[in-house]
Amino acid sequence: MKAIKEKHSLLMRWTHWVNFPVLAAMIWSGMLIYWANDVYTINVGGRTLVQFFPQWFYNALHIPYRLAEGMAWHFLFMWFFMLNGLLYLLYTIFSGAWRELAPNRHSFKEAWQVLLHDLHIRKTAPPQNKYNAAQRIAYTAIIIMGIGSVATGLAIYKPVQLYWLCWLCGGYHFARILHFALTIGYVLFFVVHVVQVILAGWNNFRSVVSGFEVVEEA
Repeated sequence: MKAIKEKHSLLMRWTHWVNFPVLAAMIWSGMLIYWANDVYTINVGGRTLVQFFPQWFYNALHIPYRLAEGMAWHFLFMWFFMLNGLLYLLYTIFSGAWRELAPNRHSFKEAWQVLLHDLHIRKTAPPQNKYNAAQRIAYTAIIIMGIGSVATGLAIYKPVQLYWLCWLCGGYHFARILHFALTIGYVLFFVVHVVQVILAGWNNFRSVVSGFEVVEEA
């Protein structure tokens, strides 16, 4: 017998879907800023073997020479990113949802079992409540990454006024590397997240849109 069961709250769904276009705008505007000082390369003996973004990439997306535009958009959407993230964080704390989200002492072992199951190496999936162990680790990590992006971003933006934050981030140059690495992390997370959604099926996707899922009851 099939039944409709509530799974995700309205606020959780709101912050989830708002975050996607905001983060996309942040990454795009960040690329416009990065073009002004494209420093990340792999060099051997003074020769550049690999440039992170080759010239054709910038030309294809019409990225070059838009630094001021990139900074304006980046700092605008920064506020939406911060407020949306803060709203979600406060919700998880005060609603008690963090209990379902935070990893426990079994999560890392069970996450490995989830991976083996997804790769069709393990036949049975480990026990799952609202989130499985891999989701708990990934969703908690993305919250930490968001805090890290805000901290390193402010350290880069105001390295003199926020000298203490810049120092905590390892200095201006290291803060910039961390900020860039976190952005790459978001892209990788998005790719894996979409693949997992596809594997989980329509019922899982529908629950993030409507808040309800269809379950089989005895």
